[in-house]
Amino acid sequence: MNDLLRRGLEDIKPYEPGRPIELVEKELGITETIKLASNESPYGPFPQVIEAMKNSLNNVNRYPDGGSVFLREGIANKLGVPPSTVMIGQGSNELLRLLANVLLDPADEAVMATPSFIVYSTVVKLMHAKAIEIPLKDHRHDLEAMADAITEKTKIVFICNPNNPTGTIVTKDEVDRFMKRIPNRVVAVFDEAYFELVKDGGYPNGMDYINGKNPVVVLRTFSKVHGLAGLRIGYGVGPEFIVEAVNKVREPFNVTSVGQAGALASLNCDAEIEERSRLNSEGLAYLYKELDRLGFSYIPSQANFILVDIGMNDREASNVLMKAGVIVRSGDIFGYPNWLRVTVGTPKENARLIEELENTLKHR
Repeated sequence: MNDLLRRGLEDIKPYEPGRPIELVEKELGITETIKLASNESPYGPFPQVIEAMKNSLNNVNRYPDGGSVFLREGIANKLGVPPSTVMIGQGSNELLRLLANVLLDPADEAVMATPSFIVYSTVVKLMHAKAIEIPLKDHRHDLEAMADAITEKTKIVFICNPNNPTGTIVTKDEVDRFMKRIPNRVVAVFDEAYFELVKDGGYPNGMDYINGKNPVVVLRTFSKVHGLAGLRIGYGVGPEFIVEAVNKVREPFNVTSVGQAGALASLNCDAEIEERSRLNSEGLAYLYKELDRLGFSYIPSQANFILVDIGMNDREASNVLMKAGVIVRSGDIFGYPNWLRVTVGTPKENARLIEELENTLKHR
């Protein structure tokens, strides 16, 4: 029966999501569990967004706008680009798959960092193309080595900035040098899911490279600072010929009407987004201070999560924490055994995380 499966699937590592709160509580018979495993916002949608979504419920008997016209126009106006250069998907994940679908043939290659977002290698392998994975250097993209790895077969290079799972960035100067080195025909995909949270002044805006010598696609999402992860709304900006091709192969009505209404209402909540970003920075500062006190090493982050070296088996530690009602992510799935990736939560959640991390020291 295995012969029925498409060849090449055995090389694909399935995505391992964070465990849902409800399932953990049911299995362990506990309550008041907090989830700090999936880099979600600890805060809900903005009030005006909830109102917009409620209003859209009256029309869910109808199919959604198949072209996400109003949302595309809103994003285009926000970014100062033509609507024809904007594409909407079920989170960035769908857009990554569609980009691989329209750009890659089996003889092609795509260059990416490792460890980074697992979906890059997955979508490349789905197209039977070759994923060229370049190890991080000091927990950061090694753009020099990535440029060196580009061959005549390379079609795409993925840059996750900030990088997941390390939270590190590559700077504008580094990206400028990288973009000068890579051939004109290579499509550079900047995945900027945590764009609104970055405070480092050297961070580059992927949009600045849109009209350069290379075809560039910038991916962003409503799943993080906007607090809309459950709606699965991502967007991309890129050359018209790529966006047109993506729209040819995407599923009809791929984004729900409730999702479109929520994303459109959230798009211009600039003051609220800045406040969420500030709260995230305060949460990071608190966690750094407490992790230093406990003697845990960690990687300073520009996102809403921290990779922490706990000095013990990460699966064992995550199980200990889960039994205490704190769900975090084991680092071994990212190539960081003995590390945990923890999302920045509310002040109360962060304090509870530290309390339970301190308790895990007893198991170390």
